[in-house]
Amino acid sequence: MIKAEKLTKIFRTDEVETTALNAVSFEIKEGEFVAIMGPSGCGKSTLLNILGLLDNPTSGTYTFLDHEVSKSNERQRANLRKHNIGFVFQNFNLIDELTVFENVELPLIYLNMANRERRERVNEVLEQMQIAHRAKHFPLQLSGGQQQRVAVARAVIAMPSLILADEPTGNLDSAHGEEVMNLLNELNISGTTIIMVTHSQRDAEYSRRVIRLFDGQIINENIKKSII
Repeated sequence: MIKAEKLTKIFRTDEVETTALNAVSFEIKEGEFVAIMGPSGCGKSTLLNILGLLDNPTSGTYTFLDHEVSKSNERQRANLRKHNIGFVFQNFNLIDELTVFENVELPLIYLNMANRERRERVNEVLEQMQIAHRAKHFPLQLSGGQQQRVAVARAVIAMPSLILADEPTGNLDSAHGEEVMNLLNELNISGTTIIMVTHSQRDAEYSRRVIRLFDGQIINENIKKSII
């Protein structure tokens, strides 16, 4: 599904040049659950942005679903992204002015799905995420765990082949964090590929493989034989 070869990302200002990623290479197969770990500033979020087609590398190649996309323009990246990738963020990134239903529905509007099919799909996913009873509520009326459930629902609503999760439990207590990780684990078991950036060793235990970054480089990988 994913092949990165010598991905490098350099941020430049008039006075400073910072190498966020330094010749990073790896492959991720369809159906994997991969955790990316490392200290703050090691390049995890930069890598996730490139994998999510939100940014381009300075050099190197990135092949996603047989498309070499490292130099794609924004329209090409957006088209691939909306049909194939779902995002789960630490800060939820829900729209406060929209209800739970409307937040989850939004990706399907971008895909021009018919109204009836859209409503049925949203109701189905809200039931699956056990948040249907909050469909008419607004994000600020929900607990952190409920907001993250809505964020996961929005991420999976278009049935993407890949979910990218950036510290998905970072703002949650342990109980709600475990709920979210169980949801991601269930999605992976059903066939969705998941790449998760995390500082949490406990969250990483849900993955099948851990990639560790330090100073923009991969320092080791660990493929686990057992899961939670």
